[in-house]
Amino acid sequence: MANVALLSASSSPSTSSSANASSLVPRCPPSRRSACTRRAASKLSIVAAMGDDPIKEWILTEGKATQITGISSIGGGCINSAQRYITDAGSFFVKTNRRIGPAMFEGEALGLKAMYDTKSIRVPLPYKVGSLPTGGSFIIMEFIQFGRSRGDQVTLSRNPFHSKKKSALGRKLAEMHKAAKSDKGYGFYVENTIGSTPQINTWTADWIEFYSKHRLGYQLELISQRFGDSAIYEKGQQLIKNMHPLFDGAVIEPCLLHGDLWSGNISSDANGDPVILDPACYYGHNEAEFGMSWCAGFGGEFYSSYFQVMPKQPGFEKRRDLYLLYHYLNHYNLFGSGYRSSAMSIIEDYLRMLKA
Repeated sequence: MANVALLSASSSPSTSSSANASSLVPRCPPSRRSACTRRAASKLSIVAAMGDDPIKEWILTEGKATQITGISSIGGGCINSAQRYITDAGSFFVKTNRRIGPAMFEGEALGLKAMYDTKSIRVPLPYKVGSLPTGGSFIIMEFIQFGRSRGDQVTLSRNPFHSKKKSALGRKLAEMHKAAKSDKGYGFYVENTIGSTPQINTWTADWIEFYSKHRLGYQLELISQRFGDSAIYEKGQQLIKNMHPLFDGAVIEPCLLHGDLWSGNISSDANGDPVILDPACYYGHNEAEFGMSWCAGFGGEFYSSYFQVMPKQPGFEKRRDLYLLYHYLNHYNLFGSGYRSSAMSIIEDYLRMLKA
């Protein structure tokens, strides 16, 4: 399993009790009493700042900060809230969710650490995951200063600046896929989420079985349960039973995937190097990484650079929509029937192609 330092909430040092606070006051000889008193007062002020806040507690202990000088809100999307904590030890990026326990952020932290360890594409290093005392959870991670607006390097602009960024993103993403392979098969160390939808990552030896059961099949089951949509469920199951020929001739390996790669999860740092974040990681067929391409605008430069490192497999074009389908089904589950027609269109096109 990927090893994320300080992942467990129980690993935080406890400094909230009055006994711990009083133990911070040193016994000083008279000649040094004034200096010692000042240091003790400083330590006590840190303890007071922590209160019952596990985020501040970690930052002011394990994070090596002695003072939090500012907290600013950053757009966290529709699921989580996000803040930048500014301290005398640098900045930290913090996401919180007041409704969901730490399992979601633990999955994210494991994914970030797994990608970070490939030393290929830049991702924020996770530091700490824990529970909030009033309910919910948090994750603290490295703060990365973005060079331009989030997602700008995959816009459809013809500016050469953007072309270079798309090329770099394709190359570095391919390097990550090439560097990180699993000997356990397809899946991940924990279940995680795609948006707020559970993503089942049970280790499976065969890719087609994994994608059929834990990706398409699971989403179809949710749609059937939530919306009673038997038509898309039955046709989707028919596709699952007949999709094997789409993989003929392809060499498939379990590569580490970001899992939710759209423009909102892609940026660049102050040096212009690509950064990816907010993952839904698992080990899967590398082509599945492009399933959110309809929200990413990768373009020719991206794919050209990618395939220089990870060669295009036979049948790539035939499989492309199959990987889009997972995300259209998930959007149907998350946001409603506005995505139904796109998902159904893909299913019906494949059933005609496969004469199923």
